[in-house]
Amino acid sequence: MSEASARLLPPEPPAFRPPPNSCDCHMHIYGDPALYPPRPDSPFPPVVGGDIAAYLKLRERLGLQRAVVVQPSVYGFDNKATLDAMAVLGSAARGVAVVPRDVSDAELDRLTELGIRGIRFFMIGGGALTWEDLDILAAKTAAFGWHVQMQMDGRLLEDALPRLSRLPGRLVIDHNGKFLQPVGTDHPGFRALRQLINGGRTWVKTSGVYETSVTGAPDYADVAVLARALIADAPERCLFATNWPHPSKPKDPPNDAYLLDLFAGWCGDAATAKQILVDNPAEVYGF
Repeated sequence: MSEASARLLPPEPPAFRPPPNSCDCHMHIYGDPALYPPRPDSPFPPVVGGDIAAYLKLRERLGLQRAVVVQPSVYGFDNKATLDAMAVLGSAARGVAVVPRDVSDAELDRLTELGIRGIRFFMIGGGALTWEDLDILAAKTAAFGWHVQMQMDGRLLEDALPRLSRLPGRLVIDHNGKFLQPVGTDHPGFRALRQLINGGRTWVKTSGVYETSVTGAPDYADVAVLARALIADAPERCLFATNWPHPSKPKDPPNDAYLLDLFAGWCGDAATAKQILVDNPAEVYGF
């Protein structure tokens, strides 16, 4: 293993041992630029060492068995790296792709057969799709059973609520709402997130607390309060994810084993952890 890959792995396994068929619902795979050319204008370059071989070691160390490979923004509409990683992971993998507005039904059918179950909208800068693409592509992909995976500044969720509520299929919100500045549970954006979840067709990933925390490690308390509230309110609508290999912090990645232990603490009991790690991903991604 390369030094770069080794830096992306926790030195020890977590104290918490996940139940069988536990799923990492958001991770990325990168590779040789000759095989997977990056978009030159992407603000997030490929993560050196973040390849499928390293992820297999991470998955084993954490005790996870299933994974959802999410198309990195750096590859735009070229889903080859994601699909190749899914092929290595086999039946234990599903994927979230990025496709253009004029994508054909034949291509959507092909991607669905390969295990793609969602379309990614990355609205924080550097994504290939825009708000103008949302309604058209949500309708096109919902016909194939895909959900919309949305990453946006959660502080804007109140304004986006009517539009997101009207989407024809399921919606998955990234990283506790991804509030780019930590907020309290009384913030209008967080209230909007709860309203979406209460609508019955929205799930949220209780992940990525390290990305926006101001208080920082070890507990990321200012963002963890949101994850705890979401799990307490609606464990049946929560998902777990590593966000490996942490493209926003490739030179200083968090300890994934510690983050998994934090998540287990937020759950509070084994039944809640199993629901979020096993049962909910099976429903959303079709395992």
